[in-house]
Amino acid sequence: MAVEQPTATPGDQTRIHNIGYRGYDGPRLGRAYARRSLYSQSLRGAYGLGRSLKSKVLPMLLFVVMCVPAAVMVAVAVATKMKDLPVDYTRYAIIMQGVISLYVASQAPQSVSRDLRFRTVPLYFSRPIETADYVRAKYAALASALFALTAAPLLVLYAGALLAKLDFAAQTEGFAQSLVSVALLSLLFAGIGLVIAAVTPRRGFGIAAVIAVLTISYGAVSTLQAIAVSQGSTGAVAWIGLFSPITLIDGVQTAFLGATSSFPGGTGAGPSRAEGVVYVLAVLGLVAASHGLLMRRYKKVGL
Repeated sequence: MAVEQPTATPGDQTRIHNIGYRGYDGPRLGRAYARRSLYSQSLRGAYGLGRSLKSKVLPMLLFVVMCVPAAVMVAVAVATKMKDLPVDYTRYAIIMQGVISLYVASQAPQSVSRDLRFRTVPLYFSRPIETADYVRAKYAALASALFALTAAPLLVLYAGALLAKLDFAAQTEGFAQSLVSVALLSLLFAGIGLVIAAVTPRRGFGIAAVIAVLTISYGAVSTLQAIAVSQGSTGAVAWIGLFSPITLIDGVQTAFLGATSSFPGGTGAGPSRAEGVVYVLAVLGLVAASHGLLMRRYKKVGL
């Protein structure tokens, strides 16, 4: 009995082609490398490095604006042979808080809003990187950029003080205390800025919201403190200071870092050591809460 051979279906042009694809045989760098790369990329982006000239203008301009007053103070101190710097190290960031707030408002949305707007977050998580890696890399990058912004003028002041032959021990102590203060400020402001920016993919909305939170809170707290002093309720001044990021930093450095408080009411208006403990806990709590909120946010958008 003859077996009928199968015939090709008309139009069937199935082919198997060898186009030379090969498996990857190189090193598997893993999560740590991906996390470091994301951190490095985000830190460079915070100053516009590796991006267009337009993206470099504002962060570099703000960096210069932060450093120029310090350079002027140094020049005056050296020329007039002053016995001390015109401004304490720990006071400098408080005075320049407007520039710092503007930097956070411009760079926090740049760090996270574009990823949300163009829906690239799931692409990050398709690689060996998890939500915690993304959040920590972004947080660390913005905090590092802020630390560079706030520590650079302090370094200028310190170098100028040494050139002016001011007391080495006193200047070194003040410089070290100010570095601790701006490190806390960088962590706090970076966390708040990223949480606000991560809410919306619209960069403009993020910028406006960050400016509003940082500046309006300070204005409201300062006004309430002034009212409390005018009413004779000086004991309430320190507690009111808990409701603004910049006054939180001011309170911490007044209580523990030998700084002079900018709170209304004159000398002794800042928090005591016991109240300072509450300030430290509030700062650490806000930093932890910011990290937690970012984790929760990116667990949703990373799906």
